[in-house]
Amino acid sequence: MWILLCLLGLTSTHIYRSIIKKHNWLNLSLSRIIPRILISSFIIGSVVYGIVFSTEIIFDLLPKEEFNPAAPLIGITNMGSIILLWSLIYFSLHYFENYKRVEIESLIWEAAVKDFELKTLKSQLNPHFMFNAMNSIRALIEEDPVNAKNAITKLSNILRYSLRIDRTETVPLEDEIQTVEDYLALEKIRFEERLKYKIFIAPSTCKIEIPPMMIQTLVENGIKHGISKLPEGGEVSLTSNIEKNHLVIRIENSGFINEEDVRNSKGFGISNTKHRLNLLFGEDAFFNISNKSDKKVLTELIIPLGARKNESFNS
Repeated sequence: MWILLCLLGLTSTHIYRSIIKKHNWLNLSLSRIIPRILISSFIIGSVVYGIVFSTEIIFDLLPKEEFNPAAPLIGITNMGSIILLWSLIYFSLHYFENYKRVEIESLIWEAAVKDFELKTLKSQLNPHFMFNAMNSIRALIEEDPVNAKNAITKLSNILRYSLRIDRTETVPLEDEIQTVEDYLALEKIRFEERLKYKIFIAPSTCKIEIPPMMIQTLVENGIKHGISKLPEGGEVSLTSNIEKNHLVIRIENSGFINEEDVRNSKGFGISNTKHRLNLLFGEDAFFNISNKSDKKVLTELIIPLGARKNESFNS
């Protein structure tokens, strides 16, 4: 009898599973699927028990003196409960698998969108930077050919760097600083004594990964919106340190900014910088530009160590 019961259980659950797939029950809402499960469990339990009970009667396996009028109700309830338990396990497993699949697909889609956005943002940076660099060299060629030659060397370094960053979302800080030094050297030729700059990079920060062209853009903004507007020129200072498990980059430049424009992300590369930081590091990163004094602007960039949020498919 136990063999028959097992065969009936396997057959009935196989048919039940086929009905579930055929009528797409797995995609139904709970309010629609729960009644179906309860009714199906009762029907299957009744059919299985009916076959078992009939077999016992036909082959005289159930003594008449042991027959209990309540036995069919109890048997149907027990069989229905077993089918109900099977249904709960089956649907729970499938819902869990579907949830994980949807979650993985969502993460892949999110990463693809962010990867595209990052590449779009970088493509916005490069033409703007190269236009300014070319203007610096053009103004120098006739006045000082020797320095113009040096400037072309600096520009070739920057071009090489620009081509390389198209294949990655982050670069070591030391590579970015080298590009910043080349850029400042170009601007130094153009501004002459009106531009002074100091760079101090803590050795422990050199290998930390940061978004490419971000520091260069902020330094360029300091010159464009600050120093270039001062008849006497000014100074740019750049420092990096590790503080509380964060890379802290500070850029100070002579000048004064309208903080209302900064809050509204008008110019200064603010919107672009915030967007890139958010895509890569989420809310753990921090960026701010403010007036340190009437004659000094402070830009702070804080990046968490080892907390990159987005990974490119091309990395």
